Amino acid sequence: MRTIGIIPARYESSRFPGKPLVDIGGKSMIQRVYEQVKGCAGLSEVIVATDDTRIEEHVRSFAGNVIMTSSTHQSGTDRCAEVVSKISGFDVAINIQGDEPFISPLQIELLSNLFQDASTEIGTLIKKIDNPDDLFNESTPKVVVNAKKEALYFSRQTIPFQRDTQREDWLKDYTYFKHIGIYGYQVDILKEITKLPVSSYEKAEGLEQLRWLENGYRIKIAETEFDTIAVDHPEDIALIKRKFFSQ
Repeated sequence: MRTIGIIPARYESSRFPGKPLVDIGGKSMIQRVYEQVKGCAGLSEVIVATDDTRIEEHVRSFAGNVIMTSSTHQSGTDRCAEVVSKISGFDVAINIQGDEPFISPLQIELLSNLFQDASTEIGTLIKKIDNPDDLFNESTPKVVVNAKKEALYFSRQTIPFQRDTQREDWLKDYTYFKHIGIYGYQVDILKEITKLPVSSYEKAEGLEQLRWLENGYRIKIAETEFDTIAVDHPEDIALIKRKFFSQ
């Protein structure tokens, strides 16, 4: 099985324009992501997928692999699909967020290992919630999982709802999981799901993975102990630096 790791990277962002090129401790964010991903032994290839020549030139400057993709893509999934349509010879594609500069290679390996089971169509990661702020934060998608370790549903709301329990006791009485936004796909499945129209659940929740579930695709789940720290806003850079560079 040959697996490609793809890092979608856009320059234009409503919340943080130029985010991939921002400096974090002497290296750009996209370089830090790239180097973390290269640390995963299970990947046959790692490539940055961008629509901006500034990012392309920068990735080449640190000897990274990069490919230019269309500027019309609505999601990183669409950008990954273009990459595998241009580069053949891979069985599985891993879509790695370009704004998580300290993602653990072990997370990528954990996700990649799901595809040792040939029946796995799509894979992703979850992490146990232990912080009430995450549990009731609508920016933190939650997921419920079936007995086969497949996703049943993702929601920005806290699911499942506990009917006869006070909210402050929910974490005591039930195990909740948040979604870690990294995906793996069989290459043929990736090409299929990007042709699907936006679904009703996806439109309601603003979560693209619901489009796949609504159309009958199965999303295999692996549980990670590592959390991810994403850079969504300029002020997140200071938080990252304090966590990883403070003495």
